[in-house]
Parts: sequence; C-alpha cells; structure tokens
Amino acid sequence: MTGSKANAPSTRRVLGASLIGTAVEFYDFYIYATAASLVFGPLFFPAADPGIQLLAAYASLAVAFIARPVGAVAFGHFGDRIGRKSTLVASLLIMGGSTMAIAFLPTYQSIGWVAPALLCLLRFGQGFGLGGEWGGAALLAVENAPPGWKARFGMAPQLGAPVGFIAANGLFLLLGLILSPDQFRAWGWRIPFLASAVLVMLGLWVRLKLTETPAFAAALEEAPPARVPIAELVRNHAVETIGGTFAVVACFALFYIATAFALGYGTTTLGYPRETFLAVQLVAILFMAAGIVAAAWLADLHDPRRVLMGGCIATIVTGMLMAPMLGGGSLLMAGAYLALSLWVMGFVYGPLGGWLPELFPARVRYTGASMAFNLGGIIGGGLTPAVAQVLARDHGLVPVGLYLAAAALLSLIALIPLRRAAAA
Repeated sequence: MTGSKANAPSTRRVLGASLIGTAVEFYDFYIYATAASLVFGPLFFPAADPGIQLLAAYASLAVAFIARPVGAVAFGHFGDRIGRKSTLVASLLIMGGSTMAIAFLPTYQSIGWVAPALLCLLRFGQGFGLGGEWGGAALLAVENAPPGWKARFGMAPQLGAPVGFIAANGLFLLLGLILSPDQFRAWGWRIPFLASAVLVMLGLWVRLKLTETPAFAAALEEAPPARVPIAELVRNHAVETIGGTFAVVACFALFYIATAFALGYGTTTLGYPRETFLAVQLVAILFMAAGIVAAAWLADLHDPRRVLMGGCIATIVTGMLMAPMLGGGSLLMAGAYLALSLWVMGFVYGPLGGWLPELFPARVRYTGASMAFNLGGIIGGGLTPAVAQVLARDHGLVPVGLYLAAAALLSLIALIPLRRAAAA
C-alpha cells in the first residue's frame, strides 16, 4: 500500500475505529452468549430441568437478532443521510449502555418474571445498537480504502470478532480461575458486563476524532441524500439485499455453533470443566483471526465472492465432521474441531467487510449493508444455539452438523448469481 507519512495516522485511526466497534460488538454479544451458556438459565429462567433452563437462556439470544434489523433501518437512515461518523458514535453508546446495564439486573429470585423481562429488554437494546454498528464500521474501512485494498481494509471490522471474543473468553476464564463457582454465580458473572464500559470509552475516544468518508462526501456532491433510504433500497436494490442476506447466513450459523452451542454442550453433555473448555476455545479463536487475514488477502488478489463460496463449501464439510470430532470423546479432537470450524469461519466472514458494502451505491450503502448483514444474522444466528441444543438433546450431534451444512448450502446458493459489484 502506498501513501505518505502524513496519511498514516489517519489510516491507523480509521482502521482502529472500524476494529474497536466490532470488537465491542462481539465482546458484548459473546459475554451474553457465554453467560447464557453458563449461568443465565438458573438465574433468570426458572425450570425443573436444567436443559430447559439452558434452552430458555439461548432463546433470549434471539431477541437481539430480532432488534438488529430495526436498528439497521434506523441507523442506516441517518448514516445515509447525515453521515457515518455521528451514526457510529450513537450506535456504540446504545450498544455499550445496554450491555453495562445488564450488570445491575436483579435475578428471578429477587423480582420474579420482571427479571427476565428486563434482561430481554436490554438484550433488545444491544441488538438495536448493533444493527447500525457493523455496517457503519465496514463502510468506514472500505470507503477509505485505496484501490485494490478493499478486502484488506474491510477485514478491520472482521478482526474485531476474534479480538472481542478473546477479551470476553479470557475474562470469563480468568474469573473462573479466581472465583469459586458460587462466587461466580452470585456476582462474578456481572464483571464482564461492567468491563464493557472500558471498550466503549476507548471506541468513543477514537471515533470522535474521525471525519466523514470520501465516498459519502462525493455522494452528497453528486445528489441530495435519499429521503427514505430503506424505500430506495427496496425499490432499486432488492436483489442485492436478498442475495447479501442469505450470503451471510453461513458465517452466523458457524460462529454460534462453534462458540455458544459448543460451550454449553461441551460443559454439560460432554462433561468437560468450564475453564478447560474456555481455554480450548481461546486457542481456537486464533485460527479464526488467521483465517480472516488469509481470506481478505485472497479476496483482493482474486474475487471475494469466490473466496466466500469456497468458505461455504468448507463449512459443509465442517458440518459433516462435527459428530465424529466434537463428540469423539477426546478433548484434543474437540479442540481440533473448534480450530477447524473457526478457521473456516474466517473464509465465510473475512471477505464480507469488503464485499457486502460494494453491492450497494454509496447513497444507500449504510442501509443496504446493515440490512443484509442483520437479516442474515436472524436467519443464521438468531435461534441457532437453541435449535442446536434441541437437536443435540434429542438426536445427538449428527443433525446439528446437518443443520450447519444446510445453512452453508443456503449461502452458497445465494452467492452463485451475485457478481462482484462496481457500486457507484
């Protein structure tokens, strides 16, 4: 990449601001998913059967996925009309505030059904803020990218996923080593939600120093912003929106099966100690980071759509390997499966940051990228841990692997007719 020294701090600031937001996003989402796997069942969802408690906790994950398209419409509207910077700041505040508030929630034993209701309300707030986060972060990176570097700049928000995961997983692992199980259940689980404030403040500090992207400024010079971006998107770019939506299903399904579901299944049905399994996942997530980097380089050298298609094919194979590897009775084999799954995750997720925004012109790009990404999140991730839990409880891991393979096939079919866009 070429560029003067004077431009280097600006580039670092842009990529840092893009990465920190999605790091907060995945940190927030994964501390919730981890807490749902470990403690939210008995704390917020009373039931005689621990399996039903876990299922109810997983179901609460879906609330944020339902909220995400609502946030995508709201933040996309303002992001396409007034700019990327202020919209990204607002999404980060709403997302971080909702996460931190979960730390102060009373449990079911204290206030009854009001407790899970408040939990779901704050989960909705998380999802609403997240609805505008990924699309804006991806645009921030891609719309500042030099020619030939869109996928590699677009991998900045994608790398926020392993960064957020490592922060969340590492903190839960540390707490598990320091605190007794009773201490963790009584109050220790609240600490990761409080700690999100640190990431949010860092993100705000970086983002408040940004300027608008060149592509947004150029779009305003060419024509006034769309009055109702979502209406223009539906009217003129429905094919790209639908195709983009189903193209991201595989990455969400793979991520939540390899993380949230695997953690719950591994520490209950398979009987591995919580800290041990968290440590295995912490190592496996490094393979996801490596996969993202490799996929982004390949996407710039060749075609991001073809890299995504290759990732979908690999995800189908990963689904077929789930039962013999994850359920094979060996922690080493289970760890190898998680590493493989998250490596493949890099190939169905890494190129999205550069590819998905380019399906849409700049005047509706924030709305289009956000809607496709978040609608795909509902299909691929909203109920996936709960569905996987039911399938595994009743029939074992084979149908869970088939479920993952089906999600990947759906994304592969969606990618076939789409071509690399040359958006205006």
